[in-house]
Amino acid sequence: MGCMLCPRKCDVDRSRAVGFCGAPAELRVARAALHYFEEPPISGTRGSGTVFFSGCSLRCVYCQNRAIRAAESGRALSVAELADTFLALQKMGAHNINLVTPTHYADQIAEALQLVKDRLTVPVVYNCGGYERVETLRLLEGLVDIYLPDFKYISPQMAGNYSAAPDYAAYATAALAEMYRQTGAVSFDGEGMLRRGVVVRHLVLPGGRRDSIAVLSRIAETVPLADIRLSLMRQYTPDFCPEEAPAVLKRRVTTFEYEQVMRHAEALGFEGYFQTKEAVGKQYTPDFSQDAFPEM
Repeated sequence: MGCMLCPRKCDVDRSRAVGFCGAPAELRVARAALHYFEEPPISGTRGSGTVFFSGCSLRCVYCQNRAIRAAESGRALSVAELADTFLALQKMGAHNINLVTPTHYADQIAEALQLVKDRLTVPVVYNCGGYERVETLRLLEGLVDIYLPDFKYISPQMAGNYSAAPDYAAYATAALAEMYRQTGAVSFDGEGMLRRGVVVRHLVLPGGRRDSIAVLSRIAETVPLADIRLSLMRQYTPDFCPEEAPAVLKRRVTTFEYEQVMRHAEALGFEGYFQTKEAVGKQYTPDFSQDAFPEM
């Protein structure tokens, strides 16, 4: 049977060819290291144990992780080696195991987590673009403690033009409801670190203020706001846009745009994390040119 893990439903035998995500059947990991630039209750003081998977089921024209989207990027790992990587990151002091862009490897990630879940004393974070199939998320039930999805767009036109996914909003809405069903309300430990729940990220885009407001309203219609947290991001930078990107994406988000969206979030009753303009800059993106993996 071909791969049906993401909404693309390519139905490709990945041992012979690749689908839209560009990923082969073998696990490929671009980076596994402590990362300090996630939300405060995820990064904490010791860092989040991030595992960046190569490949992606979206085609965001402004993607800051473009360097690892290629199928040949990263290091090939077996399921057992991935499981050992989780344990090694925990040994390094990571507050959590943070699976970044994991969708196209969800089945193998579930296998790896089953091997070591009883030895992990830190939460597992599923850090994804929000473009998910409910059926795939159910493979992870009981294995993932924290869901950290994006909710990028409502507009099919924006989703199509910017991420090649005009059906994005419908899948993101259903996925968010499933994530909340699995984890329930957010919970924190005595140090304020997140132990369980859903944090929804939304990146405000230049020229996208109205759609951002629609995204927040959709989230509010889908899950109880008191039970989740919002991460409203201002960090958009045009540095990663190719020359052919739409002209509006060649500038940064204005203070007016971000503050209008933030006020709507406050009016709806969201709790969470807001960014200042100092968060803008490519210095917060990991250096994927370095071979960063823990010793095992």
